[in-house]
Amino acid sequence: MGSGSYDVNCNCSYGFCWNCTEEAHRPVDCATVSKWILKNSAESENMNWILANSKPCPKCKRPIEKNQGCMHITCTPPCKFEFCWLCLGPWSEHGERTGGFYACNRYESARQEGVYDESERRREMAKNSLERYTHYYERWAANQSSRQKALGDLQSLQNDKLERLSDIQSQPESQLKFIIEAWLQIVECRRVLKWTYAYGFYLPEHEHAKRQFFEYLQGEAESGLERLHQCAEKELQIYLDAESPSKDFNDFRTKLAGLTRCVLLLSMLSMLALMT
Repeated sequence: MGSGSYDVNCNCSYGFCWNCTEEAHRPVDCATVSKWILKNSAESENMNWILANSKPCPKCKRPIEKNQGCMHITCTPPCKFEFCWLCLGPWSEHGERTGGFYACNRYESARQEGVYDESERRREMAKNSLERYTHYYERWAANQSSRQKALGDLQSLQNDKLERLSDIQSQPESQLKFIIEAWLQIVECRRVLKWTYAYGFYLPEHEHAKRQFFEYLQGEAESGLERLHQCAEKELQIYLDAESPSKDFNDFRTKLAGLTRCVLLLSMLSMLALMT
């Protein structure tokens, strides 16, 4: 981790890193961001998927994906070579003596002799690698999507909803700033959480204690943020839909402000964990 932050905000509200010019990514360093962005766009992940889910045609060597139950595979034109999915031998050599359509005795005996161990090991490694990457990428992308939605909700709130809420609840807009602060915190925390998944992907497997502590704080921050986001999104809507001032609006104010402070603290702790 770097010792300083290069994040800056333009007058248009877009945040970016002054050092690498990518979007703002504090507290993750530029090197991690660069590796992660490259990985997301690289052909290596496509190759991992191919290796994990396909086998090469024994004749033309093109990767073939198995999409049917039986082991009888026919390569795509112009090759059209027919072979056994398990042992990759010609299908013409298969029949009852090799185990029929759903098994292959030749494959089983060869596997026991260790003939297929290396290729299977590589395929299993590729599958595990792909599953691990998918775990982190899906959560990175989910927080990015939630952040974009939150930015839209914040803009809508500033454009007209806050004024409408002020009229309904008979509260001056200056007394409703706690709602804007909550949404700003949601947007910022979604950004931080998004990049914690990139950090987690590259965290060395052998650093068990660090990973455990980091994942605990990450989980707490995610849980706290979900509570804040739900309160700011769904519970706020109740007061926007009201026809007259609500008696419990001040209770809502206390709850939302408290969740905002709590999430800010958890976000700071998560960033601290990344920097140690």
